[in-house]
Amino acid sequence: MPAHDEVDRIVDAWERERPDIDFAPLQVLSRVGRLARHLDRARRAAFAVSELESWEFDVLSALRRAGDPYQLSPKALLQQTLVSSGTMTNRIDRLVERELVERRSDPGDGRGILVLMTALGRDRVDAAISELMVAESELLDGLSPGDQEKLAGLLRKLSLDFD
Repeated sequence: MPAHDEVDRIVDAWERERPDIDFAPLQVLSRVGRLARHLDRARRAAFAVSELESWEFDVLSALRRAGDPYQLSPKALLQQTLVSSGTMTNRIDRLVERELVERRSDPGDGRGILVLMTALGRDRVDAAISELMVAESELLDGLSPGDQEKLAGLLRKLSLDFD
């Protein structure tokens, strides 16, 4: 068993002060929260190398994952990024200004539009995902591949109710 971490110290103190409460959830979720802060810092640093904000990466990565020709409707982007339609419109406008995406008429729907990633957008998101995988691998260095797989399975099981 590894040495005590800060969460162990916090839980020990709470158990001493409030022995009437089961603090088992803190053992898991406080660690998840603390790791999320480290992950957020690593992601921001990885995206900064490509001159992207986290929200820009989210939109561009959805387009990249769509495959060639790297285009989606705003509705599809909404579903993948979980933001409101007003927020998505604003994000698309800003990405157009930065020349990372273009708006095109949807040939299948005369009233609709498609958001198409530009070559610059593709270069930026490709660089960002490469940087991100290096950063995230470093965060997981303390776990064996088997432990990483087990942890991924447990987190998947926990998150199914939220997705």
